[in-house]
Amino acid sequence: MKYAPWIVILSLLAACSQVETTPTPTVTLVPTPTPTPIPTPTFDAAKLGSGELDVTYCSPDGRAQKLDIYYPSFGGPWPVLLYVHGGSWREGDKAEGEGWRGLNEQGILVASVNYRMAAEGKFPVMIEDVQCAVRYLRAHSADYNLDPNRMAAVGASAGGHLVALLGTADDTAVWNQSEYAEQSSRVQAVITMAGLFDFTVNLPSGINSAVYYAFGKLAGDGSPEMAAASPVTYVTADDPPFLILHGDRDGVVPVAQSKILHERLTAVGVPATLVIVQNGDHSLGGANATPTQAEINEMIAAFLAEIFE
Repeated sequence: MKYAPWIVILSLLAACSQVETTPTPTVTLVPTPTPTPIPTPTFDAAKLGSGELDVTYCSPDGRAQKLDIYYPSFGGPWPVLLYVHGGSWREGDKAEGEGWRGLNEQGILVASVNYRMAAEGKFPVMIEDVQCAVRYLRAHSADYNLDPNRMAAVGASAGGHLVALLGTADDTAVWNQSEYAEQSSRVQAVITMAGLFDFTVNLPSGINSAVYYAFGKLAGDGSPEMAAASPVTYVTADDPPFLILHGDRDGVVPVAQSKILHERLTAVGVPATLVIVQNGDHSLGGANATPTQAEINEMIAAFLAEIFE
């Protein structure tokens, strides 16, 4: 399922009715364990307001992985929103991230990342790449005029799974960190849409076949591998704030997945807001889906503004 972010994906949320929102206490910024000093920028001001495509961030197994960067036209050092595309861990492309460029107007740098697909390697290669992208951006914060202590991540479906791992597993999970290992892969906020967070429970056959292809195991099989792939396994009180969105008519990923994540986070005091999109399918759209586009736009913008203030 392809997700068109920000402008287009939020248009799918337009319609009316009511929204079930489960809030938690006021969002607060969760810093990296040791805040990274902000270096003197070496950024080329000619790039203001532009995009920089196909930047190699890491080369696992000698295969270059790329990301795109979209710069605000003013200010800096900027906070960062990292977009991680979905596609069942086997398809999708960073080009979708261009749709989030509207956030440049809020003074937020947008980066969109490609990562190895399941045909190139089973999990955890996907999260290894996404974590490496975060570490790369921190290591090159002067070059991109970004603030290494203000980084958020957003993803849908498989991308939602990966950004949730960024938020909960942070630097603790034992995955390959061969490049930029001196940098932290922690983020300060996470936005998930129709994500998967607990592979220790059974999933519908359609998505479970995608899980098997990407992980070599089936969700709910009781294996330690499935527990290790689950963001809920790593939840601790120092995790960053989460904004969790899911459609109540999602026929691909059960809405229970987002409810489980929300319950685990709030149980240990992590600020987390769960938004159930009424009549929303896996893309958060559908006939009479709500909240409206404007409401979702404002929700995401306000969430990031509070995190990045």
